[in-house]
Amino acid sequence: MKTDLCYGFFGTPMVAVWVLEELETAGMLPAVIVTAPDKPAGRGMQLTKPEVKVWGEAHGIPVLQPEKLDDVFVASLAEYGCDVLLVAAYGKILRDNILTLTPGGCLNVHPSLLPKYRGAAPIEAQLLADEQGVGVSLMQMDAEMDHGPIIAQERIEIAGWPIMRSALSEVLARAGGRMAAATMPVWVAGTITPTPQQHDLATYTRKTEKEDGLIDPNGPARANYLKYCAYEGWPGLYFFVQRNDKQMRVKITKASYENDSFVIEEVVPEGKRAMPYAQFSATVI
Repeated sequence: MKTDLCYGFFGTPMVAVWVLEELETAGMLPAVIVTAPDKPAGRGMQLTKPEVKVWGEAHGIPVLQPEKLDDVFVASLAEYGCDVLLVAAYGKILRDNILTLTPGGCLNVHPSLLPKYRGAAPIEAQLLADEQGVGVSLMQMDAEMDHGPIIAQERIEIAGWPIMRSALSEVLARAGGRMAAATMPVWVAGTITPTPQQHDLATYTRKTEKEDGLIDPNGPARANYLKYCAYEGWPGLYFFVQRNDKQMRVKITKASYENDSFVIEEVVPEGKRAMPYAQFSATVI
């Protein structure tokens, strides 16, 4: 499907790229992309482009990287004459000067069935809660966080639940991209009436902290495995053992859930290389 819709896209990490890929499949490339500035990354702290910028440049799409979302930036964005703005994992709060810039306002792809799981970490929170009824929402943004009315929503059945955070992120992002592609032209045409959220049912998520990855390996098996899925990559899971009168930090790099048991398969002890957990356990004094 092709469309003459002119829209701008706000996004930064790979999650946003998955949304863009689905929009591209639908024949709907954005007129302009807004993403975060390049940042130092890696051991060498080399200046690195956001994934969305890499994607945009590869597709010949203008990319804006404002440090501040001030009037100068808004004026440059207005030059593209967008009908609507779409936001997916951008990373900055948008104010009225952007929310009201286009006739269609700003729509946000949010990876939960709002009003549940508003906030910074909806993917992690749904995994931790063992929330098998996951889904994605397309919301009209307003001045409050994840508060605006719903434009479209889809519940998604996940085979083999629970799955890893990266896998769930991709499933929901791609579903959100397809939803946005199908919905934005109809929204801009004025034939959709948004549905206010039931704010009394809202739940909130907080930003993940490094300390959240600490577990008791002998604690509740299901809860430990849900944490393993939710904290994939960062912060990961870790525990401490007493060794030679010192506390050793041990990172869990591979685990599974079998017969209602949390099975640790591979670990990285502090200062050492990865090893099978059985081998590590045999050496702990």
